[in-house]
Amino acid sequence: MPRLLRGGRAAAVATEAVPEIEIHRGLNGVYFERSEVCFIDGREGRLLYRGYNIHELAEHSTFEETAYLLIRGALPTGTQLAEFAAELKRHRTLPAGVLDVIRAVAEAHPMDVLRTAVSALAAFDPEVTDHSADATARKGIRLTAQVPAIVAAHDRIRRGLEPMPPRDDLAHAAHFLYTLTGETPSDDATRLMDLDFILHAEHGTNASSFTARVVAGTQANLHAAVTAAVAALSGPAHGGAAENVMRMAQEIGAPANAAGYVRALRAARQPVMGFGHRVYRAEDPRARHMREGVRRLSAEMGQPEWYEILDAVVEAMRPYARLGVNVNVDFYAGVVYYLHGIPEDLFVPIFAIGRTPGWVVQVLEQLEHNILIRPLTQYTGPAERPYVPIEERA
Repeated sequence: MPRLLRGGRAAAVATEAVPEIEIHRGLNGVYFERSEVCFIDGREGRLLYRGYNIHELAEHSTFEETAYLLIRGALPTGTQLAEFAAELKRHRTLPAGVLDVIRAVAEAHPMDVLRTAVSALAAFDPEVTDHSADATARKGIRLTAQVPAIVAAHDRIRRGLEPMPPRDDLAHAAHFLYTLTGETPSDDATRLMDLDFILHAEHGTNASSFTARVVAGTQANLHAAVTAAVAALSGPAHGGAAENVMRMAQEIGAPANAAGYVRALRAARQPVMGFGHRVYRAEDPRARHMREGVRRLSAEMGQPEWYEILDAVVEAMRPYARLGVNVNVDFYAGVVYYLHGIPEDLFVPIFAIGRTPGWVVQVLEQLEHNILIRPLTQYTGPAERPYVPIEERA
């Protein structure tokens, strides 16, 4: 008897017995590998990078130290950190050929430009074909420095400006803000951007990191894996939350409007941007650090209404927390970028800046015990049938 498929369409299936197959759509709940890098407890809202709690890293670490921890496997000594930071600074200048590529595609979306420029960097990296762990780590450090350089250079080029020349007296986050705006940022602005990079640095096998592993599993080079990761991040279901939250805050306009806005969305069965997460049932542990940063920065810049609007949305969403719909880190990130005067279409590229060392370490782990990642799909189409010549088809 034909099997009834979704939508009521009948199709003949093979006559031989088909074993019962459990489908995990989106690979939800499937463990495909072991990892020493990232531990996430979604029920309790815990996040560890190589055993270190995200709260301690957020309060005490820097992005450079966190990137070293992820790529090299342990917290650095003072000497090791200084050498790592110096290595990042050495690679802040993009090859002229990559700048030519950026100019050629300057009118495209910044994520498309970033993807294209990362791919182009492979042509200029002397170790592109060396897949050893040491060479991959060195390439990853270079990419960690080059990704923010791409984002900042593109934004200036599309505005008719020349890229800012690199400086070696600024740390990673401060240097990005300087090359983007042309002005040396304040200590508070620098710290908040540095914190943003730390909080986004690694998060297990999310869509973009899994994509990087799939590409690395084919024995493609690191630049190919990171290019694919950038492509995955560009999708709004993965990287677009911060951009959407800022638009939502602008639509709400005032704290008093938040409750009604949330009620209308829920009544229409539409999501409230910045709430819910594929992994967390409790509040995203990264969110609290961005929340406090937004509060301080919005007050410092004379625009406290943005924090107040977000706070009112959180209050309106409180009844849904028991259902596992809690605030996530991107709920606050967009306002941070907005207060810096950063265009909305750069919000996701900034996410990529922070995530680059996480992509690198996912590739390093994949290569350590490499295997081609090749999941299966259950066939539900017709059984084998004869080919009908075109002149005989009805």
